[in-house]
Amino acid sequence: MELLSTLRSFKFSIFIHIFVSYSCYRPTDSGAVALTQATIDTVLATNELVFINFYAEWCKFSSLLAPIFEEAADKVSAEFPTAGQVVMGKVDCDKENSIATRFHVTKYPTLKVIRNGQPAKREYRGQRSVEAFFNFVKKQLEDPIKEFKELSDLKTLDTKKRIIIGFFDQKDCPEYNTFRRVATNLKDDCQFHVGFGSTVAQMHPPGQPIIVFRPDVALSNERDETFNGSLLSYDEMNVWMTEKCVPLVREITFENAEELTEEGLPFLILFHKPGDDETIKKFKDVVLRDLIHEKQNINFLTADGERFAHPLHHLGKGQDDLPLIAIDSFRHMYLFKDIRNMDVPNKLQQFIQDLYSGKLHREFHHGPDPEDIPALESKVGPPTTPPESTFKKLGPSKNRYTLLRDEL
Repeated sequence: MELLSTLRSFKFSIFIHIFVSYSCYRPTDSGAVALTQATIDTVLATNELVFINFYAEWCKFSSLLAPIFEEAADKVSAEFPTAGQVVMGKVDCDKENSIATRFHVTKYPTLKVIRNGQPAKREYRGQRSVEAFFNFVKKQLEDPIKEFKELSDLKTLDTKKRIIIGFFDQKDCPEYNTFRRVATNLKDDCQFHVGFGSTVAQMHPPGQPIIVFRPDVALSNERDETFNGSLLSYDEMNVWMTEKCVPLVREITFENAEELTEEGLPFLILFHKPGDDETIKKFKDVVLRDLIHEKQNINFLTADGERFAHPLHHLGKGQDDLPLIAIDSFRHMYLFKDIRNMDVPNKLQQFIQDLYSGKLHREFHHGPDPEDIPALESKVGPPTTPPESTFKKLGPSKNRYTLLRDEL
């Protein structure tokens, strides 16, 4: 009886061990970390990089992405195990609606990057595979700052890039830590270079590091500028560097077209021949002089006319007609009549105003407004159709997202 009792006790102990082990097992410890209203702020504040999948259970695209993102999260976790470096997270937007609202999520799945607690301007729009996610995270964690060993190295920097240069006594100082944090956030917009110690001693007073902005002098007439704020203030430095790194006039490419289109503002575009840097400079000068007050209403862009030959074709133009300026309203495209008048004061401003008033659209259908032609010549011509917008087709793909619940 004693042996039987001992055996039963042993079996019971085994059962308890298995039960406790099973109860403590959390399969969600692997894969992406589920973020909730209670945990998200802590995760964002304690990690350099947080890559978040905003999803909805009912969305078929979310369901397709989920296992891929989970596997990528395991691979990232294995490669970068250091606490505070990177977290791949996920947010169930139906359960955590307040988080989705906070991050302006309007489609599923949306992939957002948070660096040092600040949302990056660009969502992730690359390939959705385990390797692509892993390589993206790996690239994001690379140091964005290149150290130069000789001042002469600064003479060979790319004159078509916007550059921030730091001159510090040493790397181990709070000012450089702030510089590095901001650089991490703006690595897609600027190049960052830094020098230390005796290499840059002649460039700044001892104990007083400085930061200098060097513009893309091959493409603009801007000048170097020194940061005059506090090098210990992340917010001050971030505002200043963002203003310098993200210009009023941007270049549109196939890589950033979706991002620019999603901003929802009409495009005022200079189409130019490759290498026509002087026209680009002139266009930037005119926009800065006459149109800066329109920066909240219009995206000012330059476009390589060879790469974007398709929109030119819709305008009835080709390579021999470059350079030219057009507005894309996301409904239609309208051509600025004569680029030689670009720098005539208020000519481009009037072109934009004619978009707002509907005059551009009206004149495409019915010819010039009566007040613009002599009374005897005022005749309503046959209706015409302005060229259709081509850039709206570069917006978010309907095959890649579910737009809220419109799909149901």
